[in-house]
Amino acid sequence: MNTSRKTNKRSSDPIDRLVHEQGLRIQDVHVHKELDVLLLLLSNGSVIKVRISDYPRLKRASPDKLNRWDLISKGIGVHWEELDEDISLSGLIRNMALEEATLRLNPQSGIV
Repeated sequence: MNTSRKTNKRSSDPIDRLVHEQGLRIQDVHVHKELDVLLLLLSNGSVIKVRISDYPRLKRASPDKLNRWDLISKGIGVHWEELDEDISLSGLIRNMALEEATLRLNPQSGIV
């Protein structure tokens, strides 16, 4: 009896579905060290904005090194070889959702 049957299960995680099933990808990255901003342009036209200072290795890096990034697996993440730093699209979306939920549930939290 063959028990190694493949099943085509759909992920129950909506973020995994966005990235791995629906193909949401990072298309481009714009780094603005002086403004402490990292902008990630997505395949659906959305933009994710994060603070460079939230990532210690990126915060310490020169603008030149920050601009030497590569997309991981056709856009599911960003990799900085020289800085040994990776940021995943799924992780960014999870962090955004957590921050938004925290703000909605506790407006005095001070998270921006």
